Amino acid sequence: MHGEYKMPGGKLVVADLQVVAGRLASVQISGDFFLEPDSALEQINRALTGLPARGLRTDRIRAISNSLDAGVQMYGISAEAVAIAVERALEDAQ
Repeated sequence: MHGEYKMPGGKLVVADLQVVAGRLASVQISGDFFLEPDSALEQINRALTGLPARGLRTDRIRAISNSLDAGVQMYGISAEAVAIAVERALEDAQ
């Protein structure tokens, strides 16, 4: 599944994922945004993997935010933008 979201005033966020047994799997977030450190992207992918596919946006935002270390800098992206890209990927399957 594939979903994209351009954050207003920000950058493009792309979500590629699968759903297995009702849960997010093989989550890969990408786009033209910047994260410092780069390893934060893997933290985001891991935070989303295993969440219920029918979960709430707020739960995804919380999972992303809680997974990131205090020093992570996000440029042109937000946890909400990632959650919306995931939602669009899920809608793509329907």
